[in-house]
Amino acid sequence: MGNMHVSELNAGVGPLAAGAGAASAEPIDAFPRSRLPVAPVLSAASFWRHPVGGARVSSVLDAGPARFVTSGRVAISLALRQMGVGGGATVLVPAYHCASMVEPVIWSGARPVFYRVNADTSVNLDDVASKLDGTVRVLMATNYFGFPQALDTLRRFCDAHGLMLLEDCAHSFLGSYAGRPLGSYGDYAIASSMKFFPIYEGGCLVSAHHALDRVTLRSAGLAFETKVAFNSLEDSFEYGRLPLLGALVKLPLWLKDTLWRGIKARRQPGAPSLAPGSSDGGFGFDPAWMHKRSSLFARAVLRLVSLPRMGQLRRRHYGQLQAGLAGLPGCRPLFAHLPDQVYPWVFPLWCDEPERVFRQLKRAGVPVIRFGEYLWPGVDRTVCANSVELSRRVLQFPCHQELSAPELAWMIEQIQGALKAQKAGSS
Repeated sequence: MGNMHVSELNAGVGPLAAGAGAASAEPIDAFPRSRLPVAPVLSAASFWRHPVGGARVSSVLDAGPARFVTSGRVAISLALRQMGVGGGATVLVPAYHCASMVEPVIWSGARPVFYRVNADTSVNLDDVASKLDGTVRVLMATNYFGFPQALDTLRRFCDAHGLMLLEDCAHSFLGSYAGRPLGSYGDYAIASSMKFFPIYEGGCLVSAHHALDRVTLRSAGLAFETKVAFNSLEDSFEYGRLPLLGALVKLPLWLKDTLWRGIKARRQPGAPSLAPGSSDGGFGFDPAWMHKRSSLFARAVLRLVSLPRMGQLRRRHYGQLQAGLAGLPGCRPLFAHLPDQVYPWVFPLWCDEPERVFRQLKRAGVPVIRFGEYLWPGVDRTVCANSVELSRRVLQFPCHQELSAPELAWMIEQIQGALKAQKAGSS
């Protein structure tokens, strides 16, 4: 594969060692490539706009004006800038997080302070209240895995305490809460479109309450535009989608790879990157991408992909995973129920012995993800025991709209086998 998607790269390795310890000592390249796509890849059906029973699906883009950037972490940095957050300020960040949620806060000059989440990932408002002082400016709240927080309650809390609410929709591009689209409760909201759409890069900043006129973006250049389009298509071809197109562009792709190797060989150390590190699973916040616009290719896909199809299939696949894994030993779904108007990013599964299950599935080529596996240094059980347990024990499996029926059935069978083997091994 010419490039590996961010979700796959983050699935088992990272730069930060959590207080709880890493789930797997094996580097990510010790495992084979996933046998089915971790994230959506383009297919002929991606643009089908009339699913059976399809209804309108809300998205963060319904919340207000948007600016399309290359990643969610860039959108966080822009939101903090719009909020006027800088040195001397404190941003309250959930203790269950990935590094991409924290790095922009530090870059802004603010201090991240981690608050507790409950066992169901909801915000522990008592703990948030205990951390309020004269420096706290922003509460960052995450709709984990596509399941919204009690956003109306959070909005009232922030209004009562003079806080700004940053609604993190990186896991929840689609959906609504209490009749309003996700993203509309925060002063600002951010989303990660590359988790939901078949694109190589993409994120957005949205605000239902403030103008975004001061957020000016520019093109990242022709090399970036070309790389995004080719890499998005290449991911599709790797998993057997669009085979006719793949055959037609085989030579151009070979030429692209040859050209890119030459460019990389001639690049000087410290030269600007041709694509954001977030697209290739990189860690760290690169401010050089703060004012770069998402590619034409990615923005076109956002306009053309069918949201009703995406929402319907994500819910259907989630339900099939839930039914297929029900009653198996040593596991339970993190969320027992899939509410209406919730369109999940992934299927999160709590496992009693996650390390053994994780390694077996990765060796089999199952695309298993571990959000929050590496918590920020110092975030341990004394800060939030629930976050440590969630980071260690919750494995996530794709339920995106581009999984075929045989791929989904194979994945469910592999997970069933790993969980049964776990039970037999512990007997």
